[in-house]
Amino acid sequence: MQFIFIKKRWLFSIFFIAIILAGSFFLNQYTVPALSQEQEQAKNFSIHMVTGEFKTTTKDGKEIESYRWDPGTIQVPQGQEVTLSIFGVNGHEHPFRIEGTDIKGTVKKGEETIITLKFEKEGIYRLICEAHQDPSNNGPMIAYIVVD
Repeated sequence: MQFIFIKKRWLFSIFFIAIILAGSFFLNQYTVPALSQEQEQAKNFSIHMVTGEFKTTTKDGKEIESYRWDPGTIQVPQGQEVTLSIFGVNGHEHPFRIEGTDIKGTVKKGEETIITLKFEKEGIYRLICEAHQDPSNNGPMIAYIVVD
């Protein structure tokens, strides 16, 4: 008959490994998959923008300025409802329209304008400030909405 000698160190190692395996099994039973969190965030997709202004003086003393949407380009998923929140920082007001849609509105200084968007067609849509459409009116104040 042969005897097997188990050293204390081996016994401790086996016990430690058994505890780790049991703990990981127990924790995995109650772990919520990360995918469901991503799906929940996808339901509540929102984008924040502001109105901005660049102003400077040329060498001959002429003051020039230009207005813009910031960020100037945003990406939204096709077919998903998106909340666009625009806060008016610079400029008294910015009447706008989104090309290719019936969406129109006005962003006023110190106020937040909230628009719900849903684009069924892939493409690039322009958010155009009607008060600043070209350089003669301190523009163009255009943002690009990329739908893919």
